[in-house]
Amino acid sequence: MDKFTKPLDASSLSKTIQPKISEHIMKERLHKLKRYVARWLYVRGIPFNAINNEEFDQMLEAVGRYGPGAKKPYQHELREKLLHEEVSDTKEMLKLQENEWAKNGFSIMTDAWTDQKRRSIMNLCVNCSIGTSFLESKEASSESHTGELIFDYVNSCIVVQVVTDNASNNMAAKNMLSVVRPNIFWSSCATHTINLMLEGIGKMKKFKSIVDQAKSLTIFIYAHHKTLSLMRKFTKKRDIIRPGVTRFASNFLTLQSLYEKKDQLRMMSQSDEWEKINQVKKSAKGVQATTTLVRPNFWNGVSLCLRVFEPLVKVLRMVDGYIKPSMAFLYGEILKAKEDIRVAVGNVDRSGTLYNSIITIIDEKMKDRLDCPLHKAAYFLNPYYSYSDPTIFQSEEVMDGFISAVETFYHGDYDKQNQVLNEDVHKFKDQVEHFSKKVALAGCMDFEFSPAKWWGNYGTQVRTLQKMAIRILYLTSSASGCERSWSCFEGIHRSKRNRLTCERLEQLVFVRFNNLHADKKKKAQKNKKMDPLLATEATHAQGWIVEGEDDEDADVEPVTGLTWKLIAETCGAEEVTKLRRSARLNETREIEDDVHSEHEEEQQVYEEEIEFESDQEDVVMTGYGEEEEIDD
Repeated sequence: MDKFTKPLDASSLSKTIQPKISEHIMKERLHKLKRYVARWLYVRGIPFNAINNEEFDQMLEAVGRYGPGAKKPYQHELREKLLHEEVSDTKEMLKLQENEWAKNGFSIMTDAWTDQKRRSIMNLCVNCSIGTSFLESKEASSESHTGELIFDYVNSCIVVQVVTDNASNNMAAKNMLSVVRPNIFWSSCATHTINLMLEGIGKMKKFKSIVDQAKSLTIFIYAHHKTLSLMRKFTKKRDIIRPGVTRFASNFLTLQSLYEKKDQLRMMSQSDEWEKINQVKKSAKGVQATTTLVRPNFWNGVSLCLRVFEPLVKVLRMVDGYIKPSMAFLYGEILKAKEDIRVAVGNVDRSGTLYNSIITIIDEKMKDRLDCPLHKAAYFLNPYYSYSDPTIFQSEEVMDGFISAVETFYHGDYDKQNQVLNEDVHKFKDQVEHFSKKVALAGCMDFEFSPAKWWGNYGTQVRTLQKMAIRILYLTSSASGCERSWSCFEGIHRSKRNRLTCERLEQLVFVRFNNLHADKKKKAQKNKKMDPLLATEATHAQGWIVEGEDDEDADVEPVTGLTWKLIAETCGAEEVTKLRRSARLNETREIEDDVHSEHEEEQQVYEEEIEFESDQEDVVMTGYGEEEEIDD
C-alpha cells in the first residue's frame, strides 16, 4: 500500500499523468473536427478525395492557428476580393515562367472543344522549359474568329512554335500567321497523334480479338459478387483493372495488369471455389471466362499485344509527362519504337506481313504531323542521336528538314542562315572546339540529359546555331496540357454558376488550372516513376467493367444534374466516376464496397485504397516473354 500513500513527485506528475489527460482531450477534439468535416462532405455531396490536397491541409492549419471564433468568408468576398488576390498570387507564381519566355521563347498550345451547351471553346496555354500555364479560354464558334484569336496572341509574343490539332479554324490561323510571322513553327499534338497510331494498331484483327476476350473476362468478373470477391482474394485485394487517361491507355494498362496477375488468375480458375459459383458453371459467359483464363493462346496474345504496344506507349509517356521537354527526343524515339516493334513481332511474323501492316499505320498517322522540319531539326541537333549515329548527318531526309527549319527560324535573314549552314553546323558535325571535349561527348550519351542545356554549355563558339538549337530543343511536342483545361472550364461553368461573368469565369479557370498544373509537375519531379497514363478515375475504363459502356457518355448524377465525369474532374476525385447510370455497374460498385478479406480485422484496408489498382506507379514495362505464334 506504500506506493499509494507516498507523496507524488510534482515533476513526475507533469510527465506522466497530465500528458495522458491532454492526449485524451486532444483526441476527442480531433475526432469532433473530423466529424464536422465528414458531415460537410456527406451533406454537400463532396467526393472524399477532395480533401487529399495541400490546399485543404493549409486551410485546416490556418483555422487551427486562428483559434476559436474563426469566421467563414462571405460569398461576395469569394467573388471579388479573395479571387483577385488569388489571381495576383498565381501571376506572381508564374513570373519565373514569364522570364523564361523572354529568354528562350515558348510554345503556344491551342485546343478547340465543344462544351455541354454546344458552345465552341478555344483554350490557349503557354509552354516553356519550366512548365505550362493557362492563358485564356474563349468562346469561338466561328472559324474566322478563332483564327484571329490565335493570330492575335501569337503575333504579339515571342513564340517559337504553335502546337495544335489540324482543325480548320487552327489552319486558318496558320495561314494568317504564315504571312506576318513566317518564322514560327506549326506542329501537330504528338500525344493525339501517337494515340491515333495505337488505336489504329489496336483495331487490327490480331490485337482486337485479344482485347475483346480480355474485356469479356473482366466484365464477367466484375458483374457478379462472388467472382469479384474471389478474384480479390487471389490477387490480395489488387484490382485487375487500371484506368487510364484515354481508352487506349486503359486497354494497355489493364492488359498489363492481367498479365502481371496471370498466375493468380489461372489458379483462381482451377480452384474449387471458382467451380462452385453458379454463374461460372451455368452461364455461357462463365464457361467462356474459364476457357479464356486457362487457354495459353490468350495469354500469348496478351503478351504479344503488350510487346507491340509498349514501344509507342513509352513514347506516349515521354511526350505526355512533366519531366522534360520532349521535342528533342520525339523523332528519334519513334524511329526506335519502329525497330523495337520489328523485334517484338519477329518470332510470330516470319513473313513480315504483320510488321508491315503496323508500320503502315504508324507512317500514315506520322506523315505531315510528326515528321515535319522542326522534328527532324530537333533530331539532328540532339547529340544523343547524331553523335551516336553519324549517318544521321548524311541522311538526305533529315538534312532537308534541318535546312528547312533554319530557313524558317531565321526567315529572311540570309546572313544568319549562311552562318548556320555553312559554318556553325560543320563545327557541330565534326565535333571540334568545345564539341570535342570528353565531358561534352560523355554527357550527351545519357538519355536523361538536357540537350538544350548541353548546347548552352558547349555551343558558345557557334552562337547563331546555339540560339536556334536551345529554342528548338526546349520545345514541347504535345498540347495535352492545354487539353486538360477542359475540365477546369467545364467544371466551373456549370449550371449552378451560370451567373458568372466572363471575366470572373476566366479568373477561376486561370487560378485552378495553373495551380493544379504546378502541383502535378511538382509531384512528377518528386516521383519520376509516376505514370502519366494512369488516371485517378475510371471514365475511360468503363468498357472493361460494363458491357456496352466503351463509348464516352454524359451520364448525369440525379441529384445535382452534373455528369459523373464532370464532378470527378472538378473535384479531382475518383470515387464518383465509378458510379454510372448502368444498373449493372451500380451493382458492381456496391459489390466492391462489400468485399472483405478474411484478415480484415487484423489489417484494415479502406475502400479508396483498393478500388482501381494504383499500387505500382512505376508500371512494369518489360518481361512479357517471347511466345510461340498465336492464332489469328
